[in-house]
Amino acid sequence: MRYFIRKLIVLGVSIFFITILTFLAFHILPGDPAQLILGTEASQEKLEALRIQLGTNRPLYVQYFSWISGFVRGDFGTSIKYSRPVSELLAGRLEVTVLLGLMVMAITLFFGVILGVFSAGKNGKLPDDVISAFTILGTSVPGFFMSILFMWIFGLILHLFAPGKYVDYHSDPAGFIRYMIFPALAIAIPQTATLVKYIRAAVIDELSTAYVRTAKGKGVPFTMILFGHVLKNAIVAIVPLIGMMIGEIFSGSIIIEQVFGIPGVGRLLVSSVLSRDFPLTQTLVVYVALLIVITNFIVDLVIQFLDPRIRLMEEQA
Repeated sequence: MRYFIRKLIVLGVSIFFITILTFLAFHILPGDPAQLILGTEASQEKLEALRIQLGTNRPLYVQYFSWISGFVRGDFGTSIKYSRPVSELLAGRLEVTVLLGLMVMAITLFFGVILGVFSAGKNGKLPDDVISAFTILGTSVPGFFMSILFMWIFGLILHLFAPGKYVDYHSDPAGFIRYMIFPALAIAIPQTATLVKYIRAAVIDELSTAYVRTAKGKGVPFTMILFGHVLKNAIVAIVPLIGMMIGEIFSGSIIIEQVFGIPGVGRLLVSSVLSRDFPLTQTLVVYVALLIVITNFIVDLVIQFLDPRIRLMEEQA
């Protein structure tokens, strides 16, 4: 219980500093939101009236507490560019990005675990060399180049999807999956290559332990040793990497959504930054940061569940 409480306190402190730093970062930048909305020709009276309406004329600490209290209630303010509540803009786009992220994670975990374990089992043989070459290639090719390559091959040559013509999943679920599988692959391939490399190393390390040699000496089938014991122990070392991949997947989606014309959170974030839409950008940045710290919190809990020795060592420290 002490372990959980300590991690919960760390999570709360992290969230507090994230909101503080995000708020200050956007308020120390040069530029007046009222001037951006009304333009350079606006009179001082109109500018002052809009500053009062936006609340930017108040002290920073008042603005912060007003913003954070609204954030907790789900009121994220009004977008300067779109003149709509930020919550409305996020509603539809968040679903698209989450679905893309789930597809990426499914592809990454499925192929990463299978190829990593298979490569470790064939250590030093031709299949291992082929998979190792894939990991080198997968981690070397930038995601944006891979997405352009996919659009050219699968879109323009093979006509498996229409580049730039996003298909909404509400109206055509099959068309949505057919369109999204290619951006998902563009993000997943580098992540899969990284996961394969780490799983291979972790499994090979486990295969050299004494309990594996004992099991082999007793005649236990290699497949049973590999999947019944080795993989279970190797996963403990891989869980933190999977947690970090959540942030990598989202950062990758920012570029991929631009290339494929996907109306997700990443594309909205780029648009809000370019237009200096402070309320929208602040909310999106905090959301991304919260996603990462909460994922790390969950990863810590999963690790201590899989390996209670970690929790005992931290409680004794």
